[in-house]
Amino acid sequence: MQGSAFSNLLALVGRLLLAAIFIQSGWGKIGGYDATAIYMGKAGVPGTLLPLVIAVELLGGILIVIGWQTRLAAIGLAVFTVLTAVFFHMNFGDRMQTIQFMKNLAIAGGFLALAAGGAGAWSVDGRRGS
Repeated sequence: MQGSAFSNLLALVGRLLLAAIFIQSGWGKIGGYDATAIYMGKAGVPGTLLPLVIAVELLGGILIVIGWQTRLAAIGLAVFTVLTAVFFHMNFGDRMQTIQFMKNLAIAGGFLALAAGGAGAWSVDGRRGS
């Protein structure tokens, strides 16, 4: 999975951009733990799942950044992102929620493209020949 330097740069930048929102969001949930648990509960998602959500966002984001187990991490984050859209952004009467829903679908699409194309040579997977 060598590719050109430019395609490897694009793959790296793409991974960084996709992962940034998840790392920031996971970290933010730690700082606002109680408020996030309450928000989840109001959406019908048990707040007891918050540690799992934080782990998915932080660990998934880190895996994408370093490009290790990228295809699996990307598929997992795509599913997570679609579920997040369904549970938290289905109020299509609210324009901002519709935008958030569509944003999540676009991010999931980016993860599926990453899963299909792989992490590129500038990644742990690339160095291992995965």
